[in-house]
Amino acid sequence: MNITDIILGEFKERMHLGDQENENLRRILSASVVALQKVCGAYDISIDEDFKELVFERSRYVYNDALEYFDTNFLMLINNLNLNKALEEIILEDVVDATV
Repeated sequence: MNITDIILGEFKERMHLGDQENENLRRILSASVVALQKVCGAYDISIDEDFKELVFERSRYVYNDALEYFDTNFLMLINNLNLNKALEEIILEDVVDATV
């Protein structure tokens, strides 16, 4: 997952971080996107604000060596994104079936 300079800048601003860790932060953000897409579905961090928020929170936990607490603390948001993506797919299937 390629993390844009805009996304990186937003995360650094939120975390009050300087430029000395850019590559490490890109790796953390990228790993968070991949991990959360596996659980929540194919969200785009550049488009979906709820997904971006979740990626930033997971990345914050990784940065602070506290990842083991992330799933428990954000289970509701993870489940909501997962359910929303599942509902989108069901609706899209219904639309395709209706047009066939």
